[in-house]
Amino acid sequence: MYQGRIHTEIRDTLVSNGEKVIEIYKSTESDQLLPFLEAFTGTAQTRLQLYNQEGIPLLGEEMEVDRNYIESVLSGGREDYIYAGMNHLPIVGIPFEDSGESYALFLTVDRNKVEVEIMNSIHLMYVIILFLGSLLIIIAARYVVKPLIRITDATKKMSQGHFNIELPTKRKDEIGVLSASFNEMARELGKLDQMRQEFVANVSHEIQSPLTSISGFSKALRQKQMSEEKRNQYLTIIEQESERLSRLGRNLLRLSHLQHDQHQHVITSFRLDEQLRDVVIGLEPQWSTKEITFDIKLEPLKVEADKDQLKQVWTNIINNSIKFTPRQGEIRIAAKVKNTVFTVSITDSGEGIPEEERKDIFKPFHKVDKSRDPSIKGNGLGLSIVQQIIHLHHGTIEVGEGPEGGATFTVTIPMEFQGKKAGMI
Repeated sequence: MYQGRIHTEIRDTLVSNGEKVIEIYKSTESDQLLPFLEAFTGTAQTRLQLYNQEGIPLLGEEMEVDRNYIESVLSGGREDYIYAGMNHLPIVGIPFEDSGESYALFLTVDRNKVEVEIMNSIHLMYVIILFLGSLLIIIAARYVVKPLIRITDATKKMSQGHFNIELPTKRKDEIGVLSASFNEMARELGKLDQMRQEFVANVSHEIQSPLTSISGFSKALRQKQMSEEKRNQYLTIIEQESERLSRLGRNLLRLSHLQHDQHQHVITSFRLDEQLRDVVIGLEPQWSTKEITFDIKLEPLKVEADKDQLKQVWTNIINNSIKFTPRQGEIRIAAKVKNTVFTVSITDSGEGIPEEERKDIFKPFHKVDKSRDPSIKGNGLGLSIVQQIIHLHHGTIEVGEGPEGGATFTVTIPMEFQGKKAGMI
């Protein structure tokens, strides 16, 4: 680009100089053409060569010009070109006549030392840029590829079940964001894997405990010398443990269906306040034996939802509150609506749930043994089922501390079910 601009300037200068030389020669009325041109050649680094009609050079200056160009200029044309033999310098040809003879005057320039130095500097710059560019590309490639290799290796480790992986995330670019996301994914997968292991261990424990009791008391029943009262006591224990296993199986199956959205939602319109009262009445045997009182404040609420699923929600939560409310305690139930969302809060007067335990109580088989009565039986699946049902209704459930202690469960659900799909009623 630089040479192109320079050559254009040189051509214009050569043409202007040639025309001036011819004009000066004609204005001096000199009849000695060759000595006149010899005097001009070399002036301002301009070299001249004159060709006669036979194409013979008349000046002592060495300048190789193609025969075709000479003939073209002698016939009255004007030529300019770059001749490789002249170090890629421009050459221009100008026709003129003197004493009835036609001549071809060709002009070129000497190589400018300053230009040579500039071009050498440019060439050197090319080499430096090429070297530094290649070096920077290699560094940049390693800068980009190295963390990708680390991520690839970490992915392979994760596929083998190793989730305790932490990639460096000091970078602020896309690679840093990817590494941070990968670390978050590894942590979540690690939690899921731990939950899976705990789930398997809890299921095994919950199944093994009643099976051990059933097996032990069944062997004891084989003894011939046993009172009828003792035999009935063992049979009652076996029956209770069998029912416990049956409940565990049903709850596991229900939880699995809810988690995989395999339940067929039956959407109906019903009064939520009436459903809550019916649940309390249905649990009367449990709370009446503990002389628990209920404080119920319910607004008339008509909702669209899966009636059976929501009944399961209130039954599990209220039954849970009854279990952990002391004798002659109190349970408060309130329901209200705001805009298109209804909120139900259930508060017991028990010992409450420690804050550090609240985020885990919805996990399968989780039990708050430290703050709750360990003699109270349960498999720890009730609240997990509750959470899944509420999520399927696009709602939320939160647990906190009641105004006077105890635990408060707050359920918020849209008034109309938003998850209607083809095939659902």
